[in-house]
Amino acid sequence: MKENKQTKHPQTFYKVILLALFVYIFLVSIELLGGSFKLMGEGFAHQLLHTTSNPFIGLLMGIIATSLVQSSSVTTSIVVSMVAGGTLTIRHAIPIVMGANIGTTVTNTMVSMGHITRPVEFRRALSGSTVHDFFNVLAVITFLPLEMFTHYLEHSAIFLQKIFAGVGGLKLISPLKIIVKPAVHMIMDIITSLSLGHTLTAVVSFVIAILLLFFALSRLVSIMKQLIIGKVETLLHGYLFANPIRSLLIGLVLTAIVQSSSIITSLVVPIVGAGILTVEQIFPYTIGANIGTTVTAIMASLITQNPAAVSTAFVHLLFNISGGIIWYGIPFLRKIPIALSKLLAGVAYKKRWIAILYVVITFYIAPLLLATIIEGG
Repeated sequence: MKENKQTKHPQTFYKVILLALFVYIFLVSIELLGGSFKLMGEGFAHQLLHTTSNPFIGLLMGIIATSLVQSSSVTTSIVVSMVAGGTLTIRHAIPIVMGANIGTTVTNTMVSMGHITRPVEFRRALSGSTVHDFFNVLAVITFLPLEMFTHYLEHSAIFLQKIFAGVGGLKLISPLKIIVKPAVHMIMDIITSLSLGHTLTAVVSFVIAILLLFFALSRLVSIMKQLIIGKVETLLHGYLFANPIRSLLIGLVLTAIVQSSSIITSLVVPIVGAGILTVEQIFPYTIGANIGTTVTAIMASLITQNPAAVSTAFVHLLFNISGGIIWYGIPFLRKIPIALSKLLAGVAYKKRWIAILYVVITFYIAPLLLATIIEGG
């Protein structure tokens, strides 16, 4: 018996080391994926954000720009700087910020594709990732018309800005990015040294990121299934995700530290895929991540010391809090994004190509097509 315990401890330690390694590879792949999109589309994102006064165009441009750079923090920071520079007004910036919330969910939905070869896992993972999508879409459907008629977000944000007037800016440093970026820079340097040209470099880095993502995910799920027993399982169910408030706070704090809701929400996708946590358990966690991601833009706006820029950043915070109050705080409404995510996952479980079609249409084709139609009209 003692011998079994002595054998078990080194094996567990070895698995924990491997888990840490694959989590690191996973995080590198997410950062590299964002970097490749930025290489292909950040300049395009800047152009997209120079939008018209039509709020629907602004919303669609926010979705497209954020889907390209895979970071709502990047989009909202660009918007904040544009408002500070007088390029955009607060009123015109608000729909773009709302669109950024939808666009940022593309990352965790793409992460769920890493489970596509394992149908049962894929069903759970897709449901766990798209609950974030549906929550943000429903929040926009609720608050964009309300904002157009009442401008309550704009007025509330200006009121908050006046309270924080004179507060100095503070540049947050993400510890995660400090750890991950050397590996990403090394990969990018190797690709760049091949002198493939700007576009091809972006494509190659994207392919490598996807390969690393799939590799890391397949190993993560396998190891987590072996490790998540006994005390570790009790920690997840009995402590970290024991109740919605705790789950929400964990999502909020982790995202505020890491400065990326995409990474924080993507981290739980393989855990849901492995059947360790449920969609219901991680839903408040994603809402917390939504709120936590606003920290970057708030800090960036405080640095500018521009009242309009600070107000724009507070719009993002108030919008995410409002969405959480309505679509999670009201029990019968809470069931809708969960039901929709499970419905989509159930359909994609039988026909997995539908999931790929969902990503391409929702985040790229539909916004571009609608923007073209509205602009033309």
